[in-house]
Amino acid sequence: MKAIVCEKLGLPGDLIYKEVESPMPGPKEVVITVKACAINFPDTLIIQGKYQMRPELPFSPGSDISGIVKEVGADVKHLKLGDEVFGVVPYGGMAEEVVAHSKMIFPKPTGMDFDIAASFLYAYGTSLHALKDRGELKPGDTLVVLGAAGGVGLAAVDIGNKIGARVIAAASTSEKLELCKQYGAAETINYTQEDLKTRIKELTDGKGANVIYDPVGGSYTESAFRAMAWAGRYLVVGFATGEIPKIPLNLPLLKGADLRGVFWGRFTKENPEKNLSNSMQIMQWYAEGKIKPHIYKRYPLELSPVALEEMMNRKVMGKVVIIM
Repeated sequence: MKAIVCEKLGLPGDLIYKEVESPMPGPKEVVITVKACAINFPDTLIIQGKYQMRPELPFSPGSDISGIVKEVGADVKHLKLGDEVFGVVPYGGMAEEVVAHSKMIFPKPTGMDFDIAASFLYAYGTSLHALKDRGELKPGDTLVVLGAAGGVGLAAVDIGNKIGARVIAAASTSEKLELCKQYGAAETINYTQEDLKTRIKELTDGKGANVIYDPVGGSYTESAFRAMAWAGRYLVVGFATGEIPKIPLNLPLLKGADLRGVFWGRFTKENPEKNLSNSMQIMQWYAEGKIKPHIYKRYPLELSPVALEEMMNRKVMGKVVIIM
């Protein structure tokens, strides 16, 4: 089978498109013929050795996949050969076949295209876990989303709107902010042209934000935290700027605010039942026509490095998908 392979840590241009051996399933695993693989920001980190998880070389990046079950492990009961499925793997998705733990693979809803299916679980799973389980977002709350036009950011805008929060989207261009409005943002902030703290305060009549969703990090974090409401919840989702910020601890003290980490990958292992419930909620919203990922571009497998470059350069709005 063909795959994109990381043989040495580095940038997307260092990845190799080559023939590799097909994987074999363990007792609780399945092998999937991959139809689509959505790229997420951690994919750009894992190939550089900058992510929490560091697989042994060589490996293929890519975690958000959809496809058809090719082989089934002896202990797998809920999946069979030929099933159309979607789900998440730790890595390995940028290949024509991938092995996956059966607990992280779900039947694809009838009528859902493979590219849409591959764009769901990572972004919407992360954002629902963040806003519901960690942020305790309620109808009427003010939610500020940084990096709001990215994969997880746009999903947070979408979900926050469905929960009934007033969503303020912050991003770096007017084009990105226009997309956020289409997904339910009531107000927008261009943080390359406007002071983030000042604008959040202005848009909330000085009260500040109840929940801030931050997949960006860098200098934006402290500025946003200074615009928290009393007893607000600040959600640390990631560091797309490449800089892990440091927060003066007097800020959460003075605001009675919480700084809460969001690590969806660990959550799926620690709380599989709650993750399954969240996934069912996401699929229900999709079936009702209430949510749908935005696909920015589609690339063939051999051009995966180009897609990763676009992700690194923060050009992507929503999801970019590799089509096999």
